[in-house]
Amino acid sequence: MKHEEITRDIIGAAMTVLNELKPGLDERLYENALVLELTARGHTTQQHREFPVHYRGQFIGKLVPDLIVDDKVIADPKVASAFHDTHIAQMLGYLNITDLEVALLLNFKESMLTWKRVVRERNELTTDCTDDADKKQKRIREIRVIRG
Repeated sequence: MKHEEITRDIIGAAMTVLNELKPGLDERLYENALVLELTARGHTTQQHREFPVHYRGQFIGKLVPDLIVDDKVIADPKVASAFHDTHIAQMLGYLNITDLEVALLLNFKESMLTWKRVVRERNELTTDCTDDADKKQKRIREIRVIRG
């Protein structure tokens, strides 16, 4: 698995944070505690690093992931009843803009931590698409979601 050791450490740190703080707090509190725990475990963390987003060469805004660990994995603490497609779509968007390959959704809602590992593969596939009855070649990226 890509970045397996880092993701395992992030999950372990998140479990430690949840065991100490207990469930149901604000996401930001878990995020801040996770930064402290990961730093204590020897990892580098960046909170709210800004990534510029461009459309047709024009700056349209910034993307700001909650936490990036060791410049390799996005960690996104949530307090939600469950992970939804919107959470996964958000992580895929973050991975595409940041050019990273792995993200972890971490849910602190219940007394047992739940997580989802989202992976963007760098392999590209070629496929035929129909656009208004006009066929053209499109390159798409293979995206694989691995459930944790």
